[in-house]
Amino acid sequence: MPMRDFLTANYAIRTEDKLTLDGREGYIQDNTVYFIMYADNREMIHMEQAVLSYYLMEQQYDHMAVPIPNRQGQWYTEYQDKTFTVLQVRALKGESQLSPGALLANFHQTGAAYSYEPRAVSSYGAWHSLWIDKLTLFEETIEKSAADHPSSYYRLLMDSMPYIIGISENAIQYVQETENERRFHEGDQGTIAFRRYANQLGSPVLWPADLVYDHPARDVAEAMRWMLLEDEGEGTLAAFAEQYQTVRPLSVFSWRLIYARLLFPIHLFDLLERGFSTDDTAPLERELQVLLEKQDAYEKRLRHFYQHSGLGEEARDLPVLHWL
Repeated sequence: MPMRDFLTANYAIRTEDKLTLDGREGYIQDNTVYFIMYADNREMIHMEQAVLSYYLMEQQYDHMAVPIPNRQGQWYTEYQDKTFTVLQVRALKGESQLSPGALLANFHQTGAAYSYEPRAVSSYGAWHSLWIDKLTLFEETIEKSAADHPSSYYRLLMDSMPYIIGISENAIQYVQETENERRFHEGDQGTIAFRRYANQLGSPVLWPADLVYDHPARDVAEAMRWMLLEDEGEGTLAAFAEQYQTVRPLSVFSWRLIYARLLFPIHLFDLLERGFSTDDTAPLERELQVLLEKQDAYEKRLRHFYQHSGLGEEARDLPVLHWL
């Protein structure tokens, strides 16, 4: 059965055309687009993300994809021994008039008004323990994978592990010390955020699987991470921070969380995680090599991060790692 017929049979939706967005095939009916997605067994996570997505859609984020029930009123549809869900997008997003920083701040403002903290997709207040768990798991998994699959990729990885472990432990210590910071305000409450923010708010569609619940510093840090890695210039970083703070001022506590998150090498961990699910590690080896080569310059930029973010006098009170 073609997927267009799948929609007709199970959802009473007759589509006229197709498009592809973010590598996903969508089916168009009038101005509404439908995406047929595989659904794995993380039902609790999917349902929490579904609730968040409906909240955002109701807050005029019309390009938010939301799951819809089938003709039997069920959220999941079995077909050819697989489970699917269908996402509906009311309108694809056009070009925004807002700056990138203001766009993210407005999103956080909306997300902070959400009344309930999810359980399965929330990392709010838990970075310290989550990072310890992540580091421990990766150490154990990498050593086993390197022994089971000897290759130049894993040799590079094993050579890099002392550095990755060292800087991760520094970030963990920094975020632990930040938990004692008392200079916070209402902008530090939890909000709807993204697993890894990469300007999704400027994309035509927002996907539920990208949503989490966390401190807004998570997204601010991830937006800044690539500015620092790609050396987009001190002015870009300061401009983004100013755009954001025009809508939502950042407390000292927020700035310290941002710094801690930038210290923690999430960009390296994300690459290593991809290596666990593929046998073709040659492309990853080159990518890892490039990221490691950028680390020295990245650390130098972090050395003066607070000043380059436009903090001015406040930056004098904020601790930095002097070995960077």
